Amino acid sequence: MSDTPTKAALHDVQSGRDHRELRIDKVGVRGLRFPIQIRDKAHSHQNTIATIAMCVDLPKEFKGTHMSRFIEVLNAHGSIVHVENIEEILHAMQIKLHAATAHLEMEFPFFLTKKAPVTGMAGVMDYTARFSATATGKEIDFVLTVIVGVTTLCPCSKAISKYGAHNQRGNVTVSIRSDKVVWIEDLIALIEASASSELYSLLKREDEKAVTERAYENPVFVEDLVRNVALKLNTRADVTWYQVEAENYESIHNHNAYACIEKG
Repeated sequence: MSDTPTKAALHDVQSGRDHRELRIDKVGVRGLRFPIQIRDKAHSHQNTIATIAMCVDLPKEFKGTHMSRFIEVLNAHGSIVHVENIEEILHAMQIKLHAATAHLEMEFPFFLTKKAPVTGMAGVMDYTARFSATATGKEIDFVLTVIVGVTTLCPCSKAISKYGAHNQRGNVTVSIRSDKVVWIEDLIALIEASASSELYSLLKREDEKAVTERAYENPVFVEDLVRNVALKLNTRADVTWYQVEAENYESIHNHNAYACIEKG
């Protein structure tokens, strides 16, 4: 006879009552790495690895949630992730964990092949994208975030210096809500067009010359950068809310420069 206890014989501590009478807003798992496929604008799939957070609310009377059920929900929905099945995952979390609200966040590297501006040599660039979604009852709130590296050249430095101007890399973080599908590629292109210059993974000498000169001809403060992005987003009727953040990793200071615009 087996000594292994049956499921019925194992005490379920999480389902016990809690006397402290405090509701928990979010409880779940974070830092879960999971292989996914993301649909891209070319109607194909891109394999990547997401870092995932999954949470639900917990009523005041229950001691704990069932952590294993989050993984069960994720496994049941396969590896192809896009806006449409995020809603399915959230509702499955609500049902399986008996929750009123469910939260899902997926952050992942997104890759694009870019050609150098003069030679046309191709190189792969990585960007960071994030899906953040919340289900409250049947209502879904979805936010798409894209983080894009850029080059900025200081207008003040250019104006006062004889031999050039200081420039640096920076990151632009754009988060949006939209009533239609917005492709990650489109947000990346919008951001890159707002900076002094794009970044590239592969440049030959003639490309480097072109990139350097383009940055010099298009100086932007961090304030200019967020305004440039915001103006482009304002032309999109499908974007109902946005937050634009820019952070420059200053090359001649021991601090960073930062700016933010939010609308909606």
